Amino acid sequence: MPDTMIEFTQARELLKKFKKNHYIFGLGIINQIGVVAAQAGKRAVLIRSGFAGSDRFVEQIRESLVEHNVALVAEIKGVAPNSPLEDLARLTDELNRHQPDVLITFGGGSNIDAAKAADVLHVLGGDIEDYFGVGLVAKALQNALAKLHPHVAIQTASGSAAHLTKYSNITNIQTGQKKLIVDDAVIPTAPMFDYEATFGASRELTADGGLDGVSHNLEVLYGGVGKETYPLIKQVAAIGVTLIVNYLPQAMEHPNNPEAREALGLGTDLGGYAIMIGGTNGAHLTSFSLVDILPHGRACGLMNPYYTVLFAPAITDPLRTVGNIFKAAGVTDTDFDKLGGRDLGLAVAQTMIDFCTSLGLPTCLKQIPEFRDEHVTRALAAAKNPQLQSKLQNMPVPLTAEMVDDYMGPVLAAAREGDLSLIKNVPAP
Repeated sequence: MPDTMIEFTQARELLKKFKKNHYIFGLGIINQIGVVAAQAGKRAVLIRSGFAGSDRFVEQIRESLVEHNVALVAEIKGVAPNSPLEDLARLTDELNRHQPDVLITFGGGSNIDAAKAADVLHVLGGDIEDYFGVGLVAKALQNALAKLHPHVAIQTASGSAAHLTKYSNITNIQTGQKKLIVDDAVIPTAPMFDYEATFGASRELTADGGLDGVSHNLEVLYGGVGKETYPLIKQVAAIGVTLIVNYLPQAMEHPNNPEAREALGLGTDLGGYAIMIGGTNGAHLTSFSLVDILPHGRACGLMNPYYTVLFAPAITDPLRTVGNIFKAAGVTDTDFDKLGGRDLGLAVAQTMIDFCTSLGLPTCLKQIPEFRDEHVTRALAAAKNPQLQSKLQNMPVPLTAEMVDDYMGPVLAAAREGDLSLIKNVPAP
């Protein structure tokens, strides 16, 4: 493993700059919650996840709130993975009943996303469908002369970075389709992440979160950021991917290793920074239609190599950056600097597939027993939905809804079979 200490230091500095020193993160910081909450309000509800070891952290939260004179008016059970609509309705009812002035969440991305959306419905009413898309919450708040509650979001899983971002993913379990709120109004006002909360996480959860973090960094690096922004996103994404690729295998094998856990926390947090600079695209878009058969991070990790080939002619520098990170980590000995265009994309894609294989993770859809051709049909239909249009717009090779079948169709066929050669590239204009 290369010496990554400089990446640790750079990651911390970037996160402090990103959140203007209003983000509390690191090992053993949970007892600062009382100070943070007291600055936001005096009547708090706690929406909490339950996992092995979580009771210890929740007790510290309670004690710190008492110490700083914040009344905990309710503790509410957290939500199932992917923030189902049914759990969103339950959380909204609880907020309506208890009328807090500060919202505290303790859990992973699904818990934080559902709390964001529940507060939107608590404050504004209506149906959640009214708010899927870009900027619709802020517009409704402005029209209603209203504002959301202060939100202290305590992350417990390295992956989504929901505590840092403007995104809220909500899933209709009946249809198997995830949809997205994208709005600065739902960014938690006081994010926290005690990386010790991730100690002992299972191999599967660790892998899913790590791949989600890689995907956030990777897709924004690939995607539509301007020339002025590219140097920053290249720095953020390169450090984030370096930390995750080098430490994910170690965290999976040694789940209580502090250095590995901090590296994953920092790397996935940088993924949160990345998606606040730019946006995700192809792999995330497809993952929204695979929620019934794959965890989100694993779906993104599976799909990214295939979209890498689709985008390859337009992303030479990002591909060499990513390829050389994997090379330095010992995953490959390919000389990416001698390749270009589609050949470069194929080489980087195969390296990413090899990395997932080394972790024991699936690399094509036909390896998933529950996969059916209807998942491809669902994914292509979702890509044409205006509520998810931002994902198409963020692609480095822009696609319109009319191009989805011709170009995303072969990507999904390739992902089904594990055959990169099936992917077509969009002709240069």
